[in-house]
Amino acid sequence: MNDDGRPLFQQIAELVENSIIDGSLPENGQVPSTNELAAFHRINPATAAKGLGQLVAEGILYKKRGIGMFVTEGARDALRFRRREHFARQYIEPLIAEADKLGMSIAELKSMLDNREESR
Repeated sequence: MNDDGRPLFQQIAELVENSIIDGSLPENGQVPSTNELAAFHRINPATAAKGLGQLVAEGILYKKRGIGMFVTEGARDALRFRRREHFARQYIEPLIAEADKLGMSIAELKSMLDNREESR
């Protein structure tokens, strides 16, 4: 786990989300158990359980009693939508605000992005 200041259970939840988004945890696929996550990341099982519990509360995972937790149908699309919304708030809105300060139009901003993409 990295020391980015966020609670460990949130980092566990994000790791599971990332695995769902990249397809390594498919929809209806079983998620590693809290004990597996705890052993792998060397954390308390209660911390891992809290991270998974958060995803259950958000509807990303569901429990099968006595079997484990599984990825909800449609979880990948829901996570991608949520992450895109967060991306827009965190990066796009400030980018547009700065462009406005500089007197740049959206068309100029798009052109700048296109030029950067071509030069990669």
